[in-house]
Amino acid sequence: MKRVISVVGARPNFMKVAPIHRAFAADPEHWDHRIVHTGQHYDAAMSDAFFRDLDMPHPAWFLGAGGGSHAEQSAKVMVGFEKVCLEANADYVIVVGDVNSTIACALVSVKMGIRTAHVEAGLRSFDRSMPEEINRLATDAIVDDLFVTEQSGLDHLLQEGVDASRVHFVGNTMIDSLHYARPGALQSPIHDRLGLERGTYCLVTMHRPSNVDDPEQLGMLIGVLEQVASTMPVVFPVHPRTRKNIEVMGLAVPAGVHMIDPAGYVDFLALMMHARVVLTDSGGIQEETTALGVPCITARTTTERPITVTMGTNVLVHPSRSGILDAMGRFLAGEHPQGSVPPLWDGHAAERIVAKIGSILGAF
Repeated sequence: MKRVISVVGARPNFMKVAPIHRAFAADPEHWDHRIVHTGQHYDAAMSDAFFRDLDMPHPAWFLGAGGGSHAEQSAKVMVGFEKVCLEANADYVIVVGDVNSTIACALVSVKMGIRTAHVEAGLRSFDRSMPEEINRLATDAIVDDLFVTEQSGLDHLLQEGVDASRVHFVGNTMIDSLHYARPGALQSPIHDRLGLERGTYCLVTMHRPSNVDDPEQLGMLIGVLEQVASTMPVVFPVHPRTRKNIEVMGLAVPAGVHMIDPAGYVDFLALMMHARVVLTDSGGIQEETTALGVPCITARTTTERPITVTMGTNVLVHPSRSGILDAMGRFLAGEHPQGSVPPLWDGHAAERIVAKIGSILGAF
């Protein structure tokens, strides 16, 4: 039996690791798979909702890394994860995504001589002002196996000189979670609770520092939401960072904008499935809307997920009042990409990952 550890540190990691756990758990004769939660982002109620919504076991280890600067947070994760690796005697470590926990745990496991994989490898925004871009570059440079979600990831890694034998195009485990949770989302009562009619509203998420840490930029975005709310309901599940900044900066949110607490995965998926349009600065939501065929406007200057623009339903716009409102006007007039689902976004990426790891480790 091979011992495998997967790392979750922030909300998007849950959706990426849950299908991987189920794929390992389907073959308990060969695999002992356990989850480490670094606690990089932690809210007890939200974490419980994710474990429930995605049928994940509670983590075998919780590191409680919490907040602090990037350096403080990464250091706490590394110290805690080294103890986990020693205790678990793991044969393999899986890190996912692009958060601080991703690179911190990869550094530990690689230096300890444990074979390590990065799921969602090769994505590039080419914007080094984004902490996530540094995490992606550094993680891909040191891990042994690189599992890729889209063609651009494969192209980037080969251009960077990574040995092709270590790169595996497997699809997107976040979309595996979407497929798995979709039946529950169809039964979600969230629309009734919020008094929303399906297909009539704009769903908004904003959390990136470039959009929410500057008073002028965040104030402009609130003004944009007021304008959008004059044409249709706006639902805004507010990230804790964004809510804090709105309060500290003394910004007034218009009455037509329904600010709600962050929703659990199933409820948020239900909101996304039935949105008329989504406005976001998230990476994962660009992918989920493409998989669902929901129009998406991404208010950023770059995207590390170009397949959502070239093949999907996503449009990248300058994060300015005119950029967003011009795109919104076109979308509401029906001028938006219809899109199609990218290759291997079929709900079986995790199974391909586990099969490849089995081959690498000679587990079968």
